[in-house]
Amino acid sequence: MANVSVAAEWQLLYNRYYRKPEIYRMSWKHVELNRNKVACAPFGGPIAVIRDDSKIVQLGGESAQRKLRIFSSSGHLLGETIWKHPGGRLIGMAWTDDETLVCLVQDGTVFRYTIHAELLEPSISMGQECFERNVVDCVFWGNGLVCITETNQLFCISDFKNPNPVKLADPEIEDPPLCMAVIEPQYTMSGNVEVLLGIGDACVLAVEEDGVQQLGLEVLRGPIQKMAVSRDGQWLASFTHDGRLLVMTSNLNEILIEQECESALPPEQLAWCGMDTVLLYWDDILLMMGPRGDPVRYFYDEPIILIPECDGVRILSNSSMEFLQRVPDSTESIFKIGSTSPAALLYDALDHFDRQSAKADENLRLIRPSLPEAVEACIDAAGHEFDVLRQRTLLRAASYGQAFCSNFQRDHIQEMCKTLRVLNAVRHPDVGMPLSIQQYKLLTPSVLIGRLINSYKHFLALRVSEYLGMNQEMVIMHWACSKISASLAISDATLLEILLDKLKLCKGISYAAVAAHADKNGRRKLAAMLVEHEPRSSKQVPLLLSIGEEDTALMKAIESGDTDLVYLVLFHIWQKRQPLEFFGMIQARALARDLFIIYARCYKHEFLKDFFLSTGQLQEVAFLLWKESWELGKNPMASRGSPLHGPRIKIIEKAQNLFLETKEYTFEAKAAEEHAKLLRMQHDLEVSTKQAIFVDSSISDTIRTCIVLGNHRAAMKVKTEFKVCETEACAAFQVFFLIPHSFSDFNEVKTLSLFSRLMQNKTVGMFFDCLQALIFFALTAV
Repeated sequence: MANVSVAAEWQLLYNRYYRKPEIYRMSWKHVELNRNKVACAPFGGPIAVIRDDSKIVQLGGESAQRKLRIFSSSGHLLGETIWKHPGGRLIGMAWTDDETLVCLVQDGTVFRYTIHAELLEPSISMGQECFERNVVDCVFWGNGLVCITETNQLFCISDFKNPNPVKLADPEIEDPPLCMAVIEPQYTMSGNVEVLLGIGDACVLAVEEDGVQQLGLEVLRGPIQKMAVSRDGQWLASFTHDGRLLVMTSNLNEILIEQECESALPPEQLAWCGMDTVLLYWDDILLMMGPRGDPVRYFYDEPIILIPECDGVRILSNSSMEFLQRVPDSTESIFKIGSTSPAALLYDALDHFDRQSAKADENLRLIRPSLPEAVEACIDAAGHEFDVLRQRTLLRAASYGQAFCSNFQRDHIQEMCKTLRVLNAVRHPDVGMPLSIQQYKLLTPSVLIGRLINSYKHFLALRVSEYLGMNQEMVIMHWACSKISASLAISDATLLEILLDKLKLCKGISYAAVAAHADKNGRRKLAAMLVEHEPRSSKQVPLLLSIGEEDTALMKAIESGDTDLVYLVLFHIWQKRQPLEFFGMIQARALARDLFIIYARCYKHEFLKDFFLSTGQLQEVAFLLWKESWELGKNPMASRGSPLHGPRIKIIEKAQNLFLETKEYTFEAKAAEEHAKLLRMQHDLEVSTKQAIFVDSSISDTIRTCIVLGNHRAAMKVKTEFKVCETEACAAFQVFFLIPHSFSDFNEVKTLSLFSRLMQNKTVGMFFDCLQALIFFALTAV
């Protein structure tokens, strides 16, 4: 009897059964679909309703202001707002894959709303041409939109996450198309959207960004008035001018189904029911047509909206939500009238077992070889049911049969029970997501949890994620951010306690992200208190900087020991604060100070000098100046007649003066003094000899060069000025006598002259300097 009652609700289309159970009685009031524009999201998503401004309707007690209202699939109000957009008539609206409502108005502006009717900024423009020429029609898909203007030009946005309007090729038609459909980019050869336009001739134009193609010239016998592309983009269902339903390949090369309809008037709606049948809706009749057999008729005394799903069609009316789908094979095998399949006998055996009838054992013996298949069919049929009692009965039948199976995987029943618990929870009218098991598998649990938290069902999302063994961080994070946004009247301290009580449930949760949201909502004090609980310095420090807590950020970065974080804080404070204030902050913090000095030595000498001056480290400034003098000496310009030697000498003298101010650096002061004196003498020698060979050479080399050039007075002056030691003469004299005989014949007059001078001069140092110069001169001459 149970089998008869279940199967009695089915409709047979050729050799396939279809069922249309009622999922919800709509809880909304005073919503008439024929007076409104309606957009329904797939996968049991929300419903957007706004009064249709293209129709003349009687307002009654309703306000003249139009309201955009958003309901769950069970009719619970999720949010509403006044429609305030002056861009002209609303052309169309639809839901994207991430459940954002997109609304296109006449001037080509696209407005976006959340499921709580909150306007998202900024709006999107379809371009200047749409603004000037006005949009007259549009088609939405997944995350995209195609619209057509009064001049029959097509514009497309392929992805609302990257909304760049693109103008498609000019279809070159004078009259507006009779109908329009879209093949999504993932199903086209080019990877771009393809727009199908039904025009007055017996053909369809396929318009892409780079061209237009005529389709259907050989198979069509007249214009097409309505089109619908299948979910996988392979098939096109169309209604012709003479009342025929054609199902063709999407390139219109082959007709698969051609059937006469009961009316030549085009249907108000044309939709695919899964991949099996096509639905056509007129004022009071819904016609379901398949490849063969007579169509199935459903009659309605109120307007309906068809919502295509992957495995059927949801049917929305003023009072109810139904789901039309093909009866699954497992369900058919159990509940079909007269079925003797193993699954049906197992289901019947459970009934006999409950009534303590011996026929239960008889049924089990009959299906013993096929018992695993029967158990699997009962489990699968339970998954496709919306009725909870029937789910239980089917799962009990599966469990009953499993007890007699030795080789059946016993975790199948547990997995199905887990799945059904989740589905039954989200199908509850208070939640209003009537997902089938196939839709649930296609949507994935993680996306479902995301949709639950977006509709502020945080507790249910937390329980589902916990039950499925998923990470709960996303749920708790979203709840915390929502709580901050909605609790403006609660004090920071009280709200902090509420947040911490829940945030501690999830280990490793980012307190910094919640604190950033608090700061974004203008609650900087709460943000500072939250970030104190963030254990990861890499997340804590940047946030502290963003909320203006530079001192705390620097302290936390130093405590972490991460030099990259310390540098991050240093550079941030460097840009934000005055130099003296910055110096004061880092002076007492050794790691920060040392890192700053290391960096500034390489790239910011002037700033480092200011730091040393502000902290009284004059000797460090002197060392920097001395280093600068050597860097200046490396400049190529310094070897070309000495225009840079003057500034070098001044820098060294400045370093000398700084060294003199500290008693501990007397030696450095004297060295700087002699260095400046030597550079000045070398500079004068280069000017007098017009040869850039003296600067940056040693005292001995300077004396030697003077002797080689014959400038003995200058050599004597350098020796006297710097009190050069005379012990080198002996070594130089010895070297002279080691010169090979073959070198002794060079310029003997000059040689004798030099030696006579050396012999007459009692200065040993000068003697041997000259002797070394003589040897160098001899080697050069040879």
